[in-house]
Amino acid sequence: MPPPKDEYLSRINNLATAIARHEQRDRLLAGAKLTVVSITVILTVWLAKYHTTQIAYVFIPIVVLVAVFVWHERVLRSLRRCTRLRSFYEQGVARLEDRWAGTGQTGEQYLDPSHPYARDLDIFGKGGLFELLCTARTRAGESTLAAWLLDRASLEEIALRRESIQELAPKLDFRECLALAGEDVRVGVHPESLIAWSESKTRLEAYRALRIVLPLLAACWIASIAAWFLWDWGIAALTVSLLNLAITYKLHPRVKLAIGKIDEASHNLDILASVVKEIEAAQFTSRQLTDLQKGLRSHAMYPSHAIRRLSKRVIWLDSHEHWMVKVLDLFVFWTPQWVLAIEAWRALHGANVRRWIEVTGEVEALTSLGCYAYEHPADIFPEFVEQGPFLHSEAMAHPLLPRGKSVANDLALDHNLQLIVISGPNMAGKSTFIRCVGINVVLAQAGAPICARQLKLSHLAVAASICILDSLQGGLSRFYAEILRLKTIDEMTEGGVPILFLLDELLSGTNSHDRRVGTESFVRHLLARGAIGLITTHDLALAKIADDMADHAANYHFSDHLEDGQLRFDYKLTPGIVQTTNALKLMRSIGLEV
Repeated sequence: MPPPKDEYLSRINNLATAIARHEQRDRLLAGAKLTVVSITVILTVWLAKYHTTQIAYVFIPIVVLVAVFVWHERVLRSLRRCTRLRSFYEQGVARLEDRWAGTGQTGEQYLDPSHPYARDLDIFGKGGLFELLCTARTRAGESTLAAWLLDRASLEEIALRRESIQELAPKLDFRECLALAGEDVRVGVHPESLIAWSESKTRLEAYRALRIVLPLLAACWIASIAAWFLWDWGIAALTVSLLNLAITYKLHPRVKLAIGKIDEASHNLDILASVVKEIEAAQFTSRQLTDLQKGLRSHAMYPSHAIRRLSKRVIWLDSHEHWMVKVLDLFVFWTPQWVLAIEAWRALHGANVRRWIEVTGEVEALTSLGCYAYEHPADIFPEFVEQGPFLHSEAMAHPLLPRGKSVANDLALDHNLQLIVISGPNMAGKSTFIRCVGINVVLAQAGAPICARQLKLSHLAVAASICILDSLQGGLSRFYAEILRLKTIDEMTEGGVPILFLLDELLSGTNSHDRRVGTESFVRHLLARGAIGLITTHDLALAKIADDMADHAANYHFSDHLEDGQLRFDYKLTPGIVQTTNALKLMRSIGLEV
């Protein structure tokens, strides 16, 4: 199999050739349509003026015109598909060339400021992990992937996901089919609204009777109008019209409420149907994927067919906004009848919608992780151990940094060495390193491959205090927001799973004495509860904490050096306390006199 970038570029070149061919056909067919229209008009005028008896010959160019229109629409559809596919592969090349930040779905709607690590580890936002991973077409896929990144899976679930990801990684054609699913609209379906609607009770309690009565009344009204014109039965037409108007008035509040719920739940159902159809048709061998697929195939009607049927009914319902339909609706119950047809669909399939969406979300989330595995073949799947706390890694690097520039480091934490205090000057890489550790553990516990040569770990609850922000609206200072996060971390130690804590410049908002005493006291408390972790500091006094807890703690540092009058960093984690500082050097380097 060729490298991912070569495969993407090869497909982009093939698509560019196809696009050029379709564009040429588009121009030719556009000209052909104009020519045939002109011929049709000229022929019609000529026959009408000189050969009226042969006017039927006009249908020949009309048939040709219809055929050209159909052919042109197929060419345009193929052109749109090729253009979308080219964009799909160009996004893949951008990821491989580290140009992806800001081009995908950031997932910021899933960011909870109170989450113990989501903001601190750059899970969401521009250039975040979610943006790098997510290739989902539906909101369900996005939501599932976000949920996996926000909470660790069980060891059994991790093993199942790993098997699925390994199967999906080389399935480039399957990802291509998902990318082409539906029209060129992204994540239009709102799963929460669709599920809530599908599981709610009907608003038209007597809808079974109404589905029979309303068409009969509509037919009676049409017959009465015909009788009025043919035999002057005006009284019959008036009587039926008044009866139908009264029923329309009676049903209007319930119908209006039902339409509001349907509109809220039914955005872009075509995308969901198309994605589900691709999942139904795919060939899977891994246990999780086959089980998910069986969940879709276990119904009398395939979910994709059922969803598409619902989509068509919603489209017919939407036509009630046309002025002519609005007039006739008063007497023929167009809107109530389509609402009842949709309610009948809900009665038949509503109980299954939640599972359909869950399956779609899981397969799309697995496909996103499979795409990541395909594009990063050097990444490895970690090994999990039963007894913890345990975290041993070799050559671990940050997955959000360019692979050619990120510096890998080793790390070992367990019940013997529970704490590493990392000192070092500004910009040396302390914060990046603890983020690197945290984000790789998050990936590992989501079932995904990680950026390291080797990683062995136990189940860990990740908690971080790195990017703590004050809140003007909430009236919180940064220091108070930070101690609230520490309270959250403390409460997490009671959860039964060992904590991996990542603390950057802890308690920097207070004086050095309180900072040292508070930090040492809090860290000792965490270690006593079986936690492991890393803390970073500029304050060399805090490095003495590791000396005071020598049995379970150690000092490491990042350093810098001057080279040609400029500060250089090697970003290598080294044992011991840092011996250099660079704050004054950095101030002088930008022209400040100190």
